[in-house]
Amino acid sequence: MLKTVMSSSTSSSSVASIGATNVVFEIGKYKVVLQRAEPVTTCSTKSSNIPVPPPKPLLIGMPCEAGEFPILLLLHGYLLSNSFYSQLIQHIASHGFIVVAPQLYTIAGPDSKGEIKSTAAITNWLSEGLQFLLPPHVQANLSKLALAGHSRGGKVSFALALGKEGNTNLKFSALIGIDPVDGMDKGKQTPPPVLTYVPHSFDLDMAVMVIGSGLGEVKRNPLFPPCAPKGVNHEDFFNECRKPACYFVAKDYGHLDMLDDETKGIRGKSTYCLCKNGKSREPMRKFVGGVVVAFLQAYLEGDSSHLMAIRDGVDETLPVELQIVKFNL
Repeated sequence: MLKTVMSSSTSSSSVASIGATNVVFEIGKYKVVLQRAEPVTTCSTKSSNIPVPPPKPLLIGMPCEAGEFPILLLLHGYLLSNSFYSQLIQHIASHGFIVVAPQLYTIAGPDSKGEIKSTAAITNWLSEGLQFLLPPHVQANLSKLALAGHSRGGKVSFALALGKEGNTNLKFSALIGIDPVDGMDKGKQTPPPVLTYVPHSFDLDMAVMVIGSGLGEVKRNPLFPPCAPKGVNHEDFFNECRKPACYFVAKDYGHLDMLDDETKGIRGKSTYCLCKNGKSREPMRKFVGGVVVAFLQAYLEGDSSHLMAIRDGVDETLPVELQIVKFNL
């Protein structure tokens, strides 16, 4: 089942798409449409109108204009909905990328092996089925493919890139961990563990970016652990990355501050009360969207100007204060 759910012309988050600015922290020049696609299940009463259905439900953000665009596969965090990232997806897609965000599960335990295998299956499906979900004038460039994940989705992204529990027939050229988390604490990693605590031990044949939240390792209340505990968070992931790698930590923002302003349902409401949050989500979401765009432009399209401007502190549009900026090139 294929369903168009939103276009930039009707989305409040995309009003700024009028105009041709290419400032990475603002909405880009492309109008964006979001589409949902559902897999075929044994319980389905209707036949699918998709020739090659995806293995998992998808939310896809794509430019409306004609062109050939790189692909970003974006994985959601633990027990979150892919719809919670719709504003972030629109931001990235508006700069000329096709963003594919699967719903890997509804309920999950501590073991993430199934998510890794599902992500591998989705990656392999891209070459067979993605183009059927795009209009004829929008072409997917599968030779320019990046993988990103938030929270536990970041762990899953690294695990797949490292060859744990899944193989892909497409090659990723860039990897992004958005406040990645490998468990509850050092020594309490969820299976399969990704971190080895050996510096530069990740054998990844691609560029890597790690984004961290300054408040992610701070408890919101004494009854619950922090959402991105020290010892299994962004700092540890970056320490194990080899060249080329870059690392940004936003000082006054939390683990879930890159989500949509409005996240519905019980899970959506819980995103405002489980983690230590910043004053608002928009600045962190704009930062994450912008730095992802800058990184993808650098390593998928060969234009590093925006990424270097952020590194060197000359980008006056930076929406957050950075606590850490590190490059290992």
